[in-house]
Amino acid sequence: MKQASIIDNLVYKETGPAIKVLFESDTSKEVRIVFKAGQVMKEHHTSYPITVEIFEGEIDFGVYGEVHHLNRGALLSLAPKVPHDLKAKTDSIVRLTLAKGDLVQRVVGVVLDSDN
Repeated sequence: MKQASIIDNLVYKETGPAIKVLFESDTSKEVRIVFKAGQVMKEHHTSYPITVEIFEGEIDFGVYGEVHHLNRGALLSLAPKVPHDLKAKTDSIVRLTLAKGDLVQRVVGVVLDSDN
C-alpha cells in the first residue's frame, strides 16, 4: 500500500507553482501542484494521457485555446498530445496523475518555462 496526503506540508511559492510527487505506483505517479492566485502553467502537452483533479480552488483550464473554468472537485482526463494550459484564479491545489512512463521533470520544466 502507498499512502500520502494532498494537504500536508503545503508550500505556496511566490515564484511559481510548487510541485511535489506524492507517490509512484506500478502504473502511475501522483503529483500535487500548488498554485497561488494568478500563477500559470503555459500551454504544453504530454505524450501520455493525464488525469487532473482540482482539489481546492478555481482554475481556468485551457484546452485547444478554449478556457474551461474549473472549481473544487472537478476531475478531467486528457489524451496524449492535447495542448492545455492552467491559470489559478484563487490559491489552488491540483492533483495530477501521470502515466508511469511520463516524467515529473517534464512538469517541472513546464513550470520553469512559465516563469511566473
